[in-house]
Amino acid sequence: MSSTPKHIAIYGKGGIGKSTTTSNISAALAESGRRVIQIGCDPKSDSTVILRGGAELPTVLDSLRDRARPSLEQISTIGFGGVLCIEAGGPVPGVGCAGRGIAAAVDLLDELQVFEKFKPDYVLYDVLGDVVCGGFAVPIRDGIAESAFVVASSDFMAVFAANNLFKAIDKYAATGGARLGGVIANSIQTPYARELLDDFAARTGTEIVGYVPRSQAVAQSELYGQTVIEAQPYSEQAEIYRALARRVVGDHETRLPRPLNGPELKDWARSWGDRIFGVERDANNEARL
Repeated sequence: MSSTPKHIAIYGKGGIGKSTTTSNISAALAESGRRVIQIGCDPKSDSTVILRGGAELPTVLDSLRDRARPSLEQISTIGFGGVLCIEAGGPVPGVGCAGRGIAAAVDLLDELQVFEKFKPDYVLYDVLGDVVCGGFAVPIRDGIAESAFVVASSDFMAVFAANNLFKAIDKYAATGGARLGGVIANSIQTPYARELLDDFAARTGTEIVGYVPRSQAVAQSELYGQTVIEAQPYSEQAEIYRALARRVVGDHETRLPRPLNGPELKDWARSWGDRIFGVERDANNEARL
């Protein structure tokens, strides 16, 4: 590997499974012998929890409030496979910007020369993507990450959030920000989910880099505070995450997405609503015969 780490941002709306996805990617990379840092950029501070077995980890913002200059040891822990786990954290509830922790974490890690000392091959930023503003845009806006991936599902709000992220990427890439690496289709369960996301990707000039089915293996592993890679390394789901990790860090073309405007997205969603409703109606009619 090059001595220069590859920085990758993974975005997604809350509850879409971006932290589970990111942590399993980190675990797969660590399992293959790579040095990895995962930086949780969600105010809930639970990005790396399944890499560290649920152990407590002070956030960067909490540590900065408690002391002027915390050490790396005070804001990080070593998780599965040697992954260095860091949580940016958020403000006191009801006060301040929820994205402030990301900017604070980036500044502190630079001051502590973490990347020079730890010498990672990959740095993964797990970022909340419901709203791309302020601190949440730091990894893609300020040239920190080389590429960004968006976790989405066939749920409309997940697609809506992905489309907003495309707008942010399209805007910031022009001034040196990250370009889009692709879309990670997560929680694939319904018969139409894959086709719907393929169509959305085609409409926006993007690419699906991996399909991750909904799996009981994920829920079971998380009950133990572990990734699937650690808890069920020989499972089919673990192999899916390994393949996804290879794709995410591999050499492939990044691109500028073509986000849909409001009316276009609404029309696209309505057309899929009609298609799904029609399929389900026909299936119900056949079942009655």
